[in-house]
Amino acid sequence: MAKVKSLYVCSSCGYESPKWMGRCPGCEQWNTMEETLRNESTAAKAKPNKQRGGTGAQVLKLSQIDTEDQIHTRTGMDEFDRVLGGGIVEGSLLLIGGEPGVGKSTLLLQICAQLSAKGKRVLYVSGEESARQIKMRAVRLKADKENMLVLAENALDAIEEKLSELAPDYVVIDSIQTMYRPEMASAPGSVSQVRECASILMRYAKTTGCAVMLVGHVTKDGSIAGPRVLEHMVDVVLYFEGDYQREYRLLRAVKNRFGSVNELGIFEMTSMGMIPVENASETMLSQRARGASGSVVFCGMEGSRPMLMDIQALVAQSFFASPRRTVNGFDFGRIALLLAVLEKRAGLKLYNQDVFINVAGGISLSEPAADLAVCLAVASSLSDKPLPSDLVVMGEVGLAGEVRAIPNMQRRMAECKRLGFSQVICPKDRHTPKDLEGMQVVPVSGLAEAVALLHLSGRG
Repeated sequence: MAKVKSLYVCSSCGYESPKWMGRCPGCEQWNTMEETLRNESTAAKAKPNKQRGGTGAQVLKLSQIDTEDQIHTRTGMDEFDRVLGGGIVEGSLLLIGGEPGVGKSTLLLQICAQLSAKGKRVLYVSGEESARQIKMRAVRLKADKENMLVLAENALDAIEEKLSELAPDYVVIDSIQTMYRPEMASAPGSVSQVRECASILMRYAKTTGCAVMLVGHVTKDGSIAGPRVLEHMVDVVLYFEGDYQREYRLLRAVKNRFGSVNELGIFEMTSMGMIPVENASETMLSQRARGASGSVVFCGMEGSRPMLMDIQALVAQSFFASPRRTVNGFDFGRIALLLAVLEKRAGLKLYNQDVFINVAGGISLSEPAADLAVCLAVASSLSDKPLPSDLVVMGEVGLAGEVRAIPNMQRRMAECKRLGFSQVICPKDRHTPKDLEGMQVVPVSGLAEAVALLHLSGRG
């Protein structure tokens, strides 16, 4: 009978140890050692690989390497192509993560259908669903293309054989956590299985030029399950965000070797699948409350795209010893800083007020250009005075109460003008554009000046 021994493997870096340890010696993370089983007889019978490893590539001068064929192939989903920097690169390895039910499989099935319609040979491999389930979903999404290939398999050895027979242009693996090598004793989804399967798929993509798209499960903290080395191995890491209460899904790139990581793709989840949202600004402002205090329009930059969004604030009398501060879509520490600047530099009394901040539409803001808009939204709610509906506010606020310059002012202004906004409050800087045709630009140098300009210095 084969002897089975326990082996502890770090879920973060893959470090192996014969005994459990609270802290991994490899990556120094706590509570990441997980127990797996190792079959001693299988390990003893394994023969050494006499074949020389590697790809056999030759040493080349940098000037001799041809990059003309490294082009982006558009998939037909404009928002997906935008996040990737123009499309999928030949021979690339992509990893798409997201919470269960967010729509990862739906999006990739639609992309496969678009590529198949262009005459590409596409193979969709699923280790979670049967071929019948994939067919039913494809019919519902009207993505049932005749030349799209489907394989319901999770043994990677069998998948490799099919890949060598079919030689597809694009492959989707749904998901990498369900794939396994039969000769390895560990279960599917373990650190060793995920690492080995991803390594084989990466080697296949680089040697054949086939683009491979992997679906990854996420853990409770939102990171992709499995070893951290998985994200280092792939060329592109995408996160699909959204929840069941909202109809919009956001696609972000946190790693992209072929383009920018600042781009954002927006999709609308419908019964017909994922529909790209081309005009994001109008979508975010379509349900904005008019004439309500505490609502300010801000023009942010998501990568190369200017986007107008509604920043909302609600200030109410607090009945607690410590007033509440609730923030959604903005950094909590940044809000605490801005409230302190409002009280110290603009003279607004917020020490006994509950403050609630929300970025409508589920967007998360990280750029400091939204500071002035947040401050004026809080001042508007405190004074109970609504701001003009055709006003856009943008600018960074410092600890001294000064309003600092922000980048891409010309592109932000053009987006505001396109959507019919006639007033813009922005930082006073030598790069600040003058009044545009049909738009009044009001530059300010300090937070107190902006508050006084809109008559928001006291409670109404």
